[in-house]
Amino acid sequence: MHNKYLNLLVALLLAAPLLLVGQEEQPDPFDFGKMWTFENPPVEWFKEAYDFDPGEEWFDDVRKSSLRFATWCSASFVSPDGLIMTNHHCSRDVLTDLQAEGENFDKQGFYAPELADERKADGLFVEQLIQVADITAEVQASDAMAETEADKQAKRQANIEAIQEKYSSMANWEGLRLQVVTYYSGGRYSLYGYKRYDDIRLVMVPELDLGFYGGDPDNFTYPRYNLDATFWRAYGEDGNPVNTSEHHLPFNPAGAVEGEPVFVVGNPGRTERYRTVAQLEYDRDYRYPFTYRFLKNRNDMMVAEYETILQDPTKEFEAQALLNTIASVANGMKAYGGIVGGLNDDELFGRKVSMENYIRSKSPGITYWDDLDAAYEELEPHGWAVTHLGPSGLRGDILMLMHQLYAYQEMAMADEKDEEAMAETKTEIMRLAENIEDPKQVAMFKMLLEEIKEDIYPGNTTLTDLLDGKDISSYVDDLVSSTKLTNAKKLEKMLKKGKLSKDKDPIMQASRLLVPQYRAAGMAFQGSGAYRKDLEAKIANQVFQVYGDDLPPDATFTLRISDGVIQGYDYNGTTAPPVTTYFGLYDRHYSHGEEFPWSLPERWMDPPLDLLRSPMNTVSTNDIIGGNSGSPLINRNKEAVGLIFDGNIESLPGNFIFDSEYNRTVSVHAGGIVAALKYIYKADRLVKELNGM
Repeated sequence: MHNKYLNLLVALLLAAPLLLVGQEEQPDPFDFGKMWTFENPPVEWFKEAYDFDPGEEWFDDVRKSSLRFATWCSASFVSPDGLIMTNHHCSRDVLTDLQAEGENFDKQGFYAPELADERKADGLFVEQLIQVADITAEVQASDAMAETEADKQAKRQANIEAIQEKYSSMANWEGLRLQVVTYYSGGRYSLYGYKRYDDIRLVMVPELDLGFYGGDPDNFTYPRYNLDATFWRAYGEDGNPVNTSEHHLPFNPAGAVEGEPVFVVGNPGRTERYRTVAQLEYDRDYRYPFTYRFLKNRNDMMVAEYETILQDPTKEFEAQALLNTIASVANGMKAYGGIVGGLNDDELFGRKVSMENYIRSKSPGITYWDDLDAAYEELEPHGWAVTHLGPSGLRGDILMLMHQLYAYQEMAMADEKDEEAMAETKTEIMRLAENIEDPKQVAMFKMLLEEIKEDIYPGNTTLTDLLDGKDISSYVDDLVSSTKLTNAKKLEKMLKKGKLSKDKDPIMQASRLLVPQYRAAGMAFQGSGAYRKDLEAKIANQVFQVYGDDLPPDATFTLRISDGVIQGYDYNGTTAPPVTTYFGLYDRHYSHGEEFPWSLPERWMDPPLDLLRSPMNTVSTNDIIGGNSGSPLINRNKEAVGLIFDGNIESLPGNFIFDSEYNRTVSVHAGGIVAALKYIYKADRLVKELNGM
C-alpha cells in the first residue's frame, strides 16, 4: 500500500472528532475490505499496523503454499509431502464415491493408517498459483486507437489473447493454466499461471456430527465448536506424494494469542463492494428479499419432508442426500438474510452513501451514477418476474410444464419447424404432466403464487388476471382437477394438433400469462445489460482514479491475502472469547439433549481431560467471503495456526461492505485439530506429519 493511502486514512481518523452533529461522516477506505492481491500487497500498511515487514520471499512462499480446491473452495499444503488441509464442508460432495461397501463416512469418518490406504477421488483437483504478472499496460496498449467503447473492448480482448499466447511459451509459464483476471472493471489486468494436481487422495475426514457440528442453527455464529476439517494428499505422475518441502505451511498447534496478527490466504469468491447506491437500493428492495423468501419457503418444505423420510429406516441415504441439500439452501438463506439486514442498517448503508458522495465530489460533471439510477428504475417493475417465474425444479414441475408448453406452441407456429427440438420438448412435456397431481408439486405451485402475491410490482395485474376472483388455494385445486393434461392420450392429441395458442385448458391459459411476463423481464434486464455494465465500469474507474490501487478490488475467486488480529467481540450482552475449547462442545451436546445437530458419536463419549482443555475454534478480524472456506490462517512466521470455515452473523453484509469493528472470521484452531487426531481418532501417522516428525 502506498504512503498516500496511509496519509489519507490518518487524516480521516484525525478529522473524525471535528465532525459537526448531523454532518455526513467521511468515508472509511476499509469499507472496500482487506482482500489484497499478491501482485499489489499492502506492504506499508503491514508495517504501520503490525510492525511487520514481509519481503517478496514471504509473499511468494505463502502464495505457493496455498491452493484453490477444485472450483469451489480454498486449501493449503501443510507438510513437505503434499498433505492438503481444507474443510469438511468443502469435501463433502466428493466423499460418497470413495466409500467401500458397508462404509458410511458421515457416521464413521475415515482415516488412512498407512500411505497405501489413502483413497483417490477421481475428478478432484487442486491448483497452485505459480506465476503472477501485471499485464495492464499490454492490455490497454491499443486504447488510444479505439474510436468507441465497443472498439476498445474488442481491441483489449485481442490483446489478452495475444498475451496468453506469448506467455504460454515462456520458460517460467510453460505448462501452466493461464487465467487473465480483470480488476477495477478494467483499471487493472493480471495474468495468473496455475499448476494443477489431479491425483488427490483422502487421508482423513471426521464424522458429519463433528464436521457439521451445530448445523444450520450455529451456522454464521460464534462462539463455535466445529471440527470442519479434512486432509487430502496430492500425488505426482509417478504415483508418489508430491514433494512440497519448498512451499508448505508448517503446523503450529499453539495457534495465535489475542491481539496477534494473522493472515488469511485463500480465494474469496465474489463481493459487490463497488456497487452504487442505486444498485444497492435495488438489491435491498427487490433482489435479496425476494431471493431470501424463495430459499426460506423451500427450506421449510424440505425440512418437513426430511422429518417424514427419517421415519423410514430404509431411506437412510435418501435422508442424508436431502439433509445435504437442506444445509446448502439454509446456508444461502442465512447469507441472503444477513445481506438484507445489512442493507437495511442505516449506519452501514449510510457509509456507502458517504463513500459515493465522496467519489462524486472528486468527479465533477460526471453523471454515471444518475444514469445507472435511471436504468434501475426501469428494471424495478420486472424484479418479481425475473426472480419468481424462471423455470426451475425448485419452483416446481407445474411452472416448468408451462414453460415447455409455451415453447412447444412457438415451435408449432414457426414457418420452419425443428422436428427434433419439438420431439424433445414433447417428451419433456409428457414427463412433467405426469406430476401435475403430485401433492408436493401442487404445494410448490401454491407456494410460488403466494410468493408472487407478496412480491408482484404494484399495479401489475398478472396474478389478478390469473386467479379471476379465486383465492390461490382454490385456483390451484381447480386447475389440477380440471386440466386435461393429466390424461396422456388427450395431451398427446393436443400436441399433435399444435393449436395450443387457442386451447382453453387452465394450464395453457396460465402459461400464456406467466411465461411472457418472465420473458419480458428477462429482455428488460438483458436489453440494458451492456449499458449498465459499461456504466459500472466507468464508475469503478472513477473510484480507481480517486484511490488508485490502494483499495483492494472485488473478490474474483482468485488468491488474496487478508490481514487481521485474533480478537473476540461483544455480542448479545456478553463477550465472545477469542478461543473456544472442547469443554464447550460437550456442553452444547448435553444442553441440547444429545440431539442432532449437537449430537456426538459414541467414540467421543469418554474424552480425556487433555482434550477438553484443548482449544477448538478461534476468531479473528480478517476479511473473508464464500470461497475462503478451507483457507489457512497463518502467523507472520508462515505457520498454519487455524483453518477458516465460517464468519460470524455480523460478517454477512460483507458482500457489499466490510465492517472492521464487528466482522469476524471463524477458524478451527490448529491445536484443536491436532487434539482430535491425537485423542479421538488415534491418527498417529498424521499427527507426526503435522508436527514435522
